[in-house]
Amino acid sequence: MRRRPIIGTSLAVVVAMSLAACGGDGGGEDSKTVRVTLVNHVWTENIKKVLPEFEKQSGLTVEVTQLGEDQLSDQYNVKLNAGSDDLDVMMYRPLQEGKLFAKNKYLADLSERVKSDSAFEIGDFQAGPMQATTYEDNIVGLPIITEQEVLYYRKDLLTKSGFTAPPKTLDELKAQAAKIEADNPGVAGFVARTGKAAAVTQFSSFLFSFGGDFVDASGKATVNTEQAKQAYAYYGGLLRDHGPENISTDMSWSEAMAIFTQGKAAFYTEANSLYKNATDPTKSKVVDSVGFAAFPAGPAGSKPYNIPSWALGVNDSSENKDNAWKFIQWAAGKEQALAQQTAGVPGARTSVWANPASTATLPKDLAEANTVSTANGVGHDRPLVVKVAQAREIVGQPIVDAITGKDAASSADTANAAFQKFLDDEAK
Repeated sequence: MRRRPIIGTSLAVVVAMSLAACGGDGGGEDSKTVRVTLVNHVWTENIKKVLPEFEKQSGLTVEVTQLGEDQLSDQYNVKLNAGSDDLDVMMYRPLQEGKLFAKNKYLADLSERVKSDSAFEIGDFQAGPMQATTYEDNIVGLPIITEQEVLYYRKDLLTKSGFTAPPKTLDELKAQAAKIEADNPGVAGFVARTGKAAAVTQFSSFLFSFGGDFVDASGKATVNTEQAKQAYAYYGGLLRDHGPENISTDMSWSEAMAIFTQGKAAFYTEANSLYKNATDPTKSKVVDSVGFAAFPAGPAGSKPYNIPSWALGVNDSSENKDNAWKFIQWAAGKEQALAQQTAGVPGARTSVWANPASTATLPKDLAEANTVSTANGVGHDRPLVVKVAQAREIVGQPIVDAITGKDAASSADTANAAFQKFLDDEAK
């Protein structure tokens, strides 16, 4: 009789089945055990509840290792560097470590598997998130959790100032922020992240909507193009002119969100995944007045990020790739994607987003904003590099300089030179 694995739920639980109990060594294509490494996340808790269904359908036993983010990274660093074959399925962050893993050939190429499996419908995945799980035209992961940038706003303040709808363009955002601020002393027109590294992800949607990006198609640094300079100047200027008084330049999402939820700002651009901070009455004073809208359009249109925060991949050193793929087929398939999204975990499948049931638990205006974001979204919110943290520090400096009133264009030129050197060094 097969013994079911114990599946841990604490912050750092490593679940290991006795190999003797499995009746095998846990490895190789003949194994009936698939070893899945997951992070502590609502998605993981949801998938664990239905694992018996997969095991019954497939005849496989799922052995789960569940870890916190830092511990997950530590384990991957040790095991993947050593070429260990005792990881089969890996839950990973495409934008944080995806390029490193792909470049080092830690992730198996899944292209032939997904393209030959018509039932899986790879074309159902949104282009933005898939961009981040593709390396040199090879599909190395499947996005399972996504997020997009939207506009949070105060409906009551808009009405008071005579506005009948939230801004649809960045020009309108600036005008409305200025008017509301003038009409409400002590309330900032706009708030957002200001920290050099922290602001990069949210600034990215402004960059894309102005027609810029961090690099061009050939991989050359482009943070000093005219479009990029305009984006830096706009973002920094909006915070400098209409942001909170005595604004600091080290705010991450938690500080910016607190200003908005305490009623001290009219507009706030942020990830939609954080919306419950504004709708939870135990955390927010603006529960009854908060609204959500699509990211305002710039000269290049509304182009917010639409990114995969987590994906599933297969360890290239695994000798159990067939069974690993069976798990991903199921876990990233339409049925599970719909179940996850209905439970509040947004995914990357177009058909699921089109199903009203998948957004029924969201505020109606947030669901509508998400529709625009997923249709127009760009698949990255930071430079797609190996050393992500270092790159964010470089391209984030002009944000800080623009906020503090320095010459944003000159700062962008300096940042571009440093970023190009960084890219050249990383390519060696």
